[in-house]
Amino acid sequence: MVITDFLERNARLYGNQTSLVELNPSEERDRAMLEALTWRDFSLIQGTNPNAPYRREISWRDFDRRANRFANLLLSRGVKRETKVAILLMNCIEWLPLYFGILKAGCIAVPMNFRYSSEEIKYCLELADAEVLIFGPEFVERLDPIMPSLTGLKMKFYVGCQVPDYAEDCCGMMGYCSSSAPPVALEETDFAAIYFSSGTTGFPKAILHNHRALVSACLTEQHHHGQSHNDVFLCIPPLYHTGAKMHWFGSLISGSKAVLLRGVKPEWILRAITEERCTIVWLLVPWAQDILDAIESGRIQLDDYCLDQWRLMHIGAQPVPPSLIHRWLKVFPHHLYDTNYGLSESLGPGCVHLGVENIHKVGAIGKPGYHWEARIVDEQGNDIKQGDVGELIVKGPGVMLCYYRNPEATAEVLKDGWLYTGDMARMDEDGFIYLVDRKKDVIITGGENLYPVQIEDFLRQNDKIKDVAVIGLPDKRLGEIAAAIIELKDGVTSTVEEINQFCKELPRYKRPRRIIFDRVPRNPTGKIEKPVLRDKYCGERLVEAQTTN
Repeated sequence: MVITDFLERNARLYGNQTSLVELNPSEERDRAMLEALTWRDFSLIQGTNPNAPYRREISWRDFDRRANRFANLLLSRGVKRETKVAILLMNCIEWLPLYFGILKAGCIAVPMNFRYSSEEIKYCLELADAEVLIFGPEFVERLDPIMPSLTGLKMKFYVGCQVPDYAEDCCGMMGYCSSSAPPVALEETDFAAIYFSSGTTGFPKAILHNHRALVSACLTEQHHHGQSHNDVFLCIPPLYHTGAKMHWFGSLISGSKAVLLRGVKPEWILRAITEERCTIVWLLVPWAQDILDAIESGRIQLDDYCLDQWRLMHIGAQPVPPSLIHRWLKVFPHHLYDTNYGLSESLGPGCVHLGVENIHKVGAIGKPGYHWEARIVDEQGNDIKQGDVGELIVKGPGVMLCYYRNPEATAEVLKDGWLYTGDMARMDEDGFIYLVDRKKDVIITGGENLYPVQIEDFLRQNDKIKDVAVIGLPDKRLGEIAAAIIELKDGVTSTVEEINQFCKELPRYKRPRRIIFDRVPRNPTGKIEKPVLRDKYCGERLVEAQTTN
């Protein structure tokens, strides 16, 4: 079986039923009026104006036909099997049909982080050997300066209005193509997708997966969360992220509706749940924090929303403070709660899984997920004693095939079928796994990775700075924030305000949120002793913040 089989089945069984809804609260013409309405009024809005400007939807039949049209467009242009097709789009109703169209053509989908800079876009396109790029209007300014140098791209398709000179109108071209399934036979061992990951250096690795891994993610997700055809999944995180897409696979396998919400305001989230009757919501820590803060401050009144059908809230992609979940369950005591641990290399959605029945173990990431194995080992790969700290390794159907074009890095993490995660963990007497620390120094803030070396290299351009180390500090809302420990040159003075001004050249999400003037310790081999800095500035608070999904 291949992943596209589920889509074709849904088109046959549930053709006229809704597959995807896109909500754009910031684009509503009458947003102020709608914000003032309670849940009792929403039925009037939907009944009299189902095609409100902030809402778009497609059926399962339309979804499949759009995927077929894009597949046939690619084939009409002579693409070959395993051609890499990159997707650089914000979440939108076109995203998933294009993704499946790529797969139906026998090509390899290459989702890209929408936060990438021009330089990062170029690097990843070249690393993946991408020959086709699909992009939206948000990326034109970043693509314009690098487009002449992207000589490997043979086709550029644009989704939106005002098509750039160097691209073609994707939706317009698809209109001329057949909506019938393309004549491409797929096997579960065929390559399907390349996702990107990075270590502390900040240089992404290209992670290759096949159809078998994607199908296994569908089965794992539904086994963990029990999606039925009547469930409605609210998807807020970006679809380039393996977690978001693999959790949506629960909707794919059950043929149920999913809602793509473009925006993270608490009011928008609760209203989307009310309007669309959402039953399952996957949140990141900051969004859950914002919802609770808004409720506890009185800014949001729960009586204004209809949330009785909401049965499951789960969190992933970053450290999850147990205190947050305890707060959540006080406000929503009827909710099931779950967390999953996964990596792009293990294709989500839960190679280690807490399970809704194990709420008493909040703080743990759980036990091996459906069809997965997990061990904690020492430096030699030997199992350690229960309670000791070692490296978490996992084995299962979603483990990557390799780091594309990087056999050395592949050999470092794939050994006898086991994926070495780089995360340090311990196991309790009941077999539940707890993360203790990360080998890697990547900072996860609001579900996004920050790479300390990139920020350090930038700061070192300041003439006043002798040395710098960037570490993650626990943060109640974001999970972690980037803190820069700066050692100034002898006889030089500076201020926090001056450093913050200097950092304005960085993208906002990469700017350190805390500046600390101190000595940067290094060991005899010249490496920065970041554990020393974490012990000094995090202390015991780090333990809770590093309980991760």
